[in-house]
Amino acid sequence: MSEAETQIGRLLGIMAKLRDPASGCPWDLQQNFATIVPYTIEEAYEVADAIARADMVALPDELGDLLFQVVFYARLAEEAGQFSFADVARAAADKMVRRHPHVFGPEDARAPANGEGAWEAGKAAERRARDEHGVLAGVPVGLPALTRAEKLTKRAARVGFDWPDAPQVLDKLHEEIAELQAELETADPVRLADELGDMLFVMANLARKLGLDPETCLRGANAKFARRFGGVERMLAAQGRTPADASLTEMEACWSEMKRREGTT
Repeated sequence: MSEAETQIGRLLGIMAKLRDPASGCPWDLQQNFATIVPYTIEEAYEVADAIARADMVALPDELGDLLFQVVFYARLAEEAGQFSFADVARAAADKMVRRHPHVFGPEDARAPANGEGAWEAGKAAERRARDEHGVLAGVPVGLPALTRAEKLTKRAARVGFDWPDAPQVLDKLHEEIAELQAELETADPVRLADELGDMLFVMANLARKLGLDPETCLRGANAKFARRFGGVERMLAAQGRTPADASLTEMEACWSEMKRREGTT
């Protein structure tokens, strides 16, 4: 048995012990599929954060936390007589083989150019088997909104429902901005939310047309804001002050200085 198999077996045993009705952990025993979902999402983002920071020391720990979520779900299902961890691993392996005929299939299918087409054809066949019909079928509702918007528009683009190029999407964005501006006078929260949603949806579409991932773009903007605002705080701290003690004009001056130091916009 390999080290990987040994450790997987150990983890599965630990999970079983945590869920033991007589001697398990009270918190783990209270959990169900729905209550674990927020933790799964959080762990996935912590994996993404470690990768973004290139923290190879933290990454194994974060990946372990994410793997534990899979083990937890599998244990809950096994207790209910639905499926086991082995079924999960088998499903993943079978799917990868099925979706990569250019790697695992007949010799005449093993051309690099066949890769993406085979993957998409495989996913389409799986959706049909699940009786999911329509171009947009199978795009998870639980995805982050910007990611889902990008995937929805990518699906629609496959059947020709798309703007020809990025400049035309940018024109649409200007149109949506004007519509949002027109609603500012009414201050109707429902209509404002609708127009702002339209604007964000078009921005996700624009990112796709530019070959960019909207979530990655926004994460970058978040990181830049946090970095620069931290610089503003440090500048003010050097004067024995905090942002709460400073005027907006003073904070904007510090912000401009941070931008100047970074040499960016």
